[in-house]
Amino acid sequence: MEAVLDTYAQPYDASRPVICFDETSYQLLDHVREPWPPVPGIPARVDHEDKRCGTVNFFVAFEPLTGQRTVTVTERRGNAEFAAQLQSLE
Repeated sequence: MEAVLDTYAQPYDASRPVICFDETSYQLLDHVREPWPPVPGIPARVDHEDKRCGTVNFFVAFEPLTGQRTVTVTERRGNAEFAAQLQSLE
């Protein structure tokens, strides 16, 4: 862990940028029944039954020393998509 923190503490070098890369899946859901909006004295009402609408995958590349980030959303989570995202960082 100390080695990682030492890497972040180094001064910025454009020829060797520090890039954090991560991915995560996300399940897309929709309401089966429309929620009732809140009215004075009554909170919003939401039915807890959801309809599944598939999944997406988020790839995030973050350069902490410059504050730049890139987020890419893909329909699939596979080796080809992962490799394509890593190649796009070059």
